[in-house]
Amino acid sequence: MKTSSFDSPKTVSPEQWLAARKELLREEKEFTRLGDRLAARRRELPWVKITKPYTFDSPRGRVALADLFEGCSQLMIQHFMLGPGWEEGCKSCSFMLDHFNPTVLHLKARDVSFAAISHAPLKEILPFKERMGWNINWVSAHGTGFNQDFHVSFTEEEIERGGVPYNYGKMDFPQTEAPGISVFARNAAGDVYHTYSRFGRGVEVVMTTYDLLDLVPKGRDEENDEYGMGWLRHHDRYEHVPARA
Repeated sequence: MKTSSFDSPKTVSPEQWLAARKELLREEKEFTRLGDRLAARRRELPWVKITKPYTFDSPRGRVALADLFEGCSQLMIQHFMLGPGWEEGCKSCSFMLDHFNPTVLHLKARDVSFAAISHAPLKEILPFKERMGWNINWVSAHGTGFNQDFHVSFTEEEIERGGVPYNYGKMDFPQTEAPGISVFARNAAGDVYHTYSRFGRGVEVVMTTYDLLDLVPKGRDEENDEYGMGWLRHHDRYEHVPARA
């Protein structure tokens, strides 16, 4: 049932509500079990050894992909949409990073390091990072082939031709940068492997605000938005958020 108004909700007795709730609970439990099975299959995927010597610009100088592990054996990357010359980062990617930022300490406790990687030069990343107040590791892939190899950056010519490689298929994409999450592993010998990536709506796994909205009567309430996530703002641009001094 779509609830667009509280004026005339469907009301029932407590007993009828409990019966409906138990019926839904059975589906919710099956959904949870399905998630467990998918997670197990995800862990069983084969790995691809990284053979290219990727390096990135960071505040402490040039760093290799292996350096981003910071003592952990696993690394999670957010492909953050911030292209060269952009005035600010993508709102949806910022929404993602708002969720990642406080989670980094917990990931580290489970042997997982985190970094954001963007196509923009570092000098264009750092002011936006400071504005947002994030304290995560954020590096630049500018001048490298990393973003292109992971199909999250495209040239204007590729966009015009259409059919860019994204989310394990070909599709028309509206801009030169795309969102995603990639996971890497490093063994005792120092070899780095790509183990997993997800794109498109797959990145919603990070956006736990959506999980909370899915619990309330109006849900995500995006049906009348001009485009998906049209309501979203950078966290310092909401009208109900006081301006920073």
